[in-house]
Amino acid sequence: MSNGSKQTDSSETKAMRQLLFRASSADFKKIAGSPIAYWASSEILAAFEKKQLRDVADAKQGMATSDNSRFLRLWHEVNFDRICVNCKDASESERRSEKWYAYNKGGPFRRWFGNNEYVVNWHKNGEELKEFVEEINKLRPGGRLKNQDYYFLENVTYSAISSGPLSARYNPPGFLFDTKGSCIFSKELSTHSLISMLNSNAIQSFLDILCPTLDYSSIGINAIPVAVPNQELPAKDLIKLSKEDWDAFETSWDFSGLLLLLPKISQPSLERTYKQARAAWHEMTSKTQCLEVENNDIFIEAYGLKGKLKPSVELNEITLTCNPHYRYGGDKSDKELETLLLADTVREFLSYAVGCMFGRYSLDKPGLVLANQGETLADYLHQVPEPRFMPDEDNVIPLLDGEWFPDDVTERFRQFLRVTFGAEHYAENLAFIEDALGKDVRKYFLRDFYTDHVKRYKKRPIYWLFASPKGTFSALIYLHRYRPDTVSVVLQYLRDFRKKLAARLEHLQQVQVSTSASQGEKTKAVKEADTIRKQQLELDDYERDTLYPLATEQKPLDLDDGVKVNYLKLGSALKTIPGLAAKGED
Repeated sequence: MSNGSKQTDSSETKAMRQLLFRASSADFKKIAGSPIAYWASSEILAAFEKKQLRDVADAKQGMATSDNSRFLRLWHEVNFDRICVNCKDASESERRSEKWYAYNKGGPFRRWFGNNEYVVNWHKNGEELKEFVEEINKLRPGGRLKNQDYYFLENVTYSAISSGPLSARYNPPGFLFDTKGSCIFSKELSTHSLISMLNSNAIQSFLDILCPTLDYSSIGINAIPVAVPNQELPAKDLIKLSKEDWDAFETSWDFSGLLLLLPKISQPSLERTYKQARAAWHEMTSKTQCLEVENNDIFIEAYGLKGKLKPSVELNEITLTCNPHYRYGGDKSDKELETLLLADTVREFLSYAVGCMFGRYSLDKPGLVLANQGETLADYLHQVPEPRFMPDEDNVIPLLDGEWFPDDVTERFRQFLRVTFGAEHYAENLAFIEDALGKDVRKYFLRDFYTDHVKRYKKRPIYWLFASPKGTFSALIYLHRYRPDTVSVVLQYLRDFRKKLAARLEHLQQVQVSTSASQGEKTKAVKEADTIRKQQLELDDYERDTLYPLATEQKPLDLDDGVKVNYLKLGSALKTIPGLAAKGED
């Protein structure tokens, strides 16, 4: 071989030596399961000689219902008065009348508090579910209702399947839990010490060894080394901040009202109000970031990892919905993030307005008002005798391209804006809203509102959109106020709309033959008349083939069946939701 070849070999050998890790097999034995973690520093290996989590807490998997579509619901689907979120134990659930109980199912990356969206049928201590599982076990033996002694206990939960860091959240007493929403129950540590430890970046350095895949299994979690700092931890404040953020959105069962309308935030100008809210969110995010850095620093010190780990926390790891860096992520600029946050905040304002139109919410009472099957305006007035903004009487709100009805959703929103922010600043506030949306309010309601609503409520909407095939006619109803005659009310709106179109067509025909009308006016009238004739045909077909037959059936709905079942019962009368009919979505 030539000298050049020998020199090449020598260079390759040197490069390989630079990549070589030396580790003792005895070091691997310090870690539960003896994984080959050749990169682990001596400080991390030393930490594994401490107590393990299993010595001070119990990490447990929960139940597998074997039929989530039957036994699980998103909380907003069912009657609110049939939900229990604070049951203390099995004996209490045996006595209580509620059917649905708070249920933890994991969820996306979020720390400290949140992801509380599901409820499970645990009526009479799970009577129906236990019978079902017993039959399933005869065919396929296996533990499906695991660790029942731990049901309803205070715990720290985490998402077992994650593509990122561990995210631990506080669960107050009252929850049942899933295999994907695994929970940890303290034996020696306080719950605050436990959640502080789990959400520290020191713990993540151990989990990268114990759980190298996407699955944070209870085996790996139980093997986490434990350090208990002898100082006050920031968990209580972090949980409080995260809960405040979670409850600020209407998808929380503890939502009490919109931040923009709180006295400490609200100003006559909606733009100034938003700036107040944005400043509050910025402060909340910064405070959370500082507390998380403090928490990391405490546990880095406790595990002897000073110089090996930094306590810093990136903004996109501050898991508050009001934090756009977490909410939207990606490589977006600050300007893009702010634009998205403003637009979403305005959409949330419009969504809350629609909720007030239906009586789900009230400007005069915090929290839910009408949230149980078949409730009426009379039920609302019993709770709110003198409302500043009156809900819709018949539970049908037209959503049309034009001012055809006084209770049209766009007109009602304009009234809502005047009530909430005053008539004096109405034009200014409406312009601010439409600038944030990038379109006028009517176009937003026609084109985007229902898509946003379906997304917000995870394909289980509570406001349903009756819509003719091409969208000439559409109207919203509120599921919880639905009655068997609701479709007949929608049908009457359709017929009234058709009469209005006929009157409009007659006027246009008169313009076409009028001697006083210009040629341009006549041409425009001909074009609009042709459009109306096509719309009339569409409405005729929609009534004859769909709406009238459905109205005569007077179909009852049971909220316990869930949106997926009930929505399909009204078939093509409603706007299609892609994927709703798919099996196994839960």
